[in-house]
Amino acid sequence: MAPSTWLYLIRHGEVERAGEGRFFGHTDVGLSATGLAQVEALARDLAGERIEAVYASDLRRARQSATPLAGARGLEPTVVAALREVAMGRWEGLTFGEIRDRDPELLAQWLANLATCGFPDGETLADLRARVLPALDAILARHAGRRVAVVAHGGTNRIILAEALGLPLGHILRLAQDYAGWSLVEYRASGPVLHALNQRVVVAAPAEPSPVR
Repeated sequence: MAPSTWLYLIRHGEVERAGEGRFFGHTDVGLSATGLAQVEALARDLAGERIEAVYASDLRRARQSATPLAGARGLEPTVVAALREVAMGRWEGLTFGEIRDRDPELLAQWLANLATCGFPDGETLADLRARVLPALDAILARHAGRRVAVVAHGGTNRIILAEALGLPLGHILRLAQDYAGWSLVEYRASGPVLHALNQRVVVAAPAEPSPVR
């Protein structure tokens, strides 16, 4: 029997302005200071794993997140544009409240029909699936029988996990994807097996300054 291929599926770290709850999609934001600390911690957490290659979406937040993990292995992340987050069209950069005020009926339709109702002037989940899964298949084929990491986005990762679990597209928001969280999928000849879901990294708090005596 052919050996399994193991996928470490990672979401990027916290982004700038994360607290505002904006829909970023293809918007090319970078990591916040917390996000940078998270991906350094992630690289330490996975230091003992025999990962032979690291892939990332071409968006800056994913490339920044992949760099410490790859660098610890003397590698550069391989950038794959097809791993981008879903395109959110005219909702890019808006908060949920702003979207509700501008497009209340369309937002209600989208929430009720995630699988079929796409982002206005953007992509549907089916569009996202159609570009992500072939890219993933190519990566897994290239590293068959080995271990590889993919650093991408909440939507991208949920598509990959839903496919592995046989979960309908309309249910993908049931899969938690925290900043810098990682999941582990084993691709066996008989089919995928999920070993870990959304493992969270712990970022040490800065030390308190010593009192002056």
